[in-house]
Amino acid sequence: MKLSTRYLGLELSHPFFPGASPLADDLDSVRKLEDAGASAIVMRSLFEEQISQEQMAIHQYTDFHRECFAEAASFFPEPEEFRLGPDAYLEQLRQIRMAVDVPVIASLNGTTPSGWIDYARLFEQAGADALELNVYVVAAAADVSAVDLENRTVELVRAVKAMVNIPVAVKLSPYYTSLAHFARQLDSAGADGLILFNRLFQPEIDVDALEVKRSLRLSQRSELPLRLRWLGILSPQFDGSLAVSGGVHTASDGARAIMTGAHAVQMVSALLTWGPEYLRKVIDEFTRWMEEHEYESVDQLRGTLNLKTCPDPSAYERANYMLTLQSWRPI
Repeated sequence: MKLSTRYLGLELSHPFFPGASPLADDLDSVRKLEDAGASAIVMRSLFEEQISQEQMAIHQYTDFHRECFAEAASFFPEPEEFRLGPDAYLEQLRQIRMAVDVPVIASLNGTTPSGWIDYARLFEQAGADALELNVYVVAAAADVSAVDLENRTVELVRAVKAMVNIPVAVKLSPYYTSLAHFARQLDSAGADGLILFNRLFQPEIDVDALEVKRSLRLSQRSELPLRLRWLGILSPQFDGSLAVSGGVHTASDGARAIMTGAHAVQMVSALLTWGPEYLRKVIDEFTRWMEEHEYESVDQLRGTLNLKTCPDPSAYERANYMLTLQSWRPI
């Protein structure tokens, strides 16, 4: 049985590896992940704002304005609040590259084409085998149209691709007007793959303190169906690689993602909860599942439940929507 998969042009021993997270901040944890069978290592994201603060010394600038506007006090994190600054990130990348034999994927998080994207080339020079471009943007301004937002991202991808020779995957949110059309634009701009999906900040309100609470919630398995839906839609239409991120906690979750079209399965929350060693359990259970269902390879499994055999995906989606609503019965 062949478990290997090709992702972003990289030959991986199997589809499972940790996604961008604190798991790669510590070399001991990275080695444990490789020992547990991780087929690649993804570093946490380096943020556009971190690089801009260092390049433009805007930390002092924001401090000045904090004296004037109290509500601006929490806009920018202090530099020391980031786990890895730009220089430390590059050094960590070099050390991970020397410590492991699997591909190492760096990650940049930003929204605007500017000087910070020079770090894409620095990542390549430091040994990164590929790059994730995590596009986290919420269009809060009423004068920013969907077209403006998409064009800005397309130009960002095009600018990053012009910087490097290594493959680039774009990590997206699901909240685009026409995700399939946007994926085609990103493909034309040179994106080698898409990662579905990043998780947007969901605010909570403290009614006693009268303030917004920031809290990081780990993903739940209930988040996976949204990703499965779009993997199934995009996999017949997108020429590059597809990875799932968010909601994968078990081997069966990974199998479902591959069946709908994923080339790679990224896990974070389950590994943060159960430790790097949990990855070995997932890989072993997936292997047994493949054997029990008599699949000879991951390639044979991939896409068996996507929309490639459906002549009208929109009608298929509409029919499923109606049937689901009609399926409820009182207890």
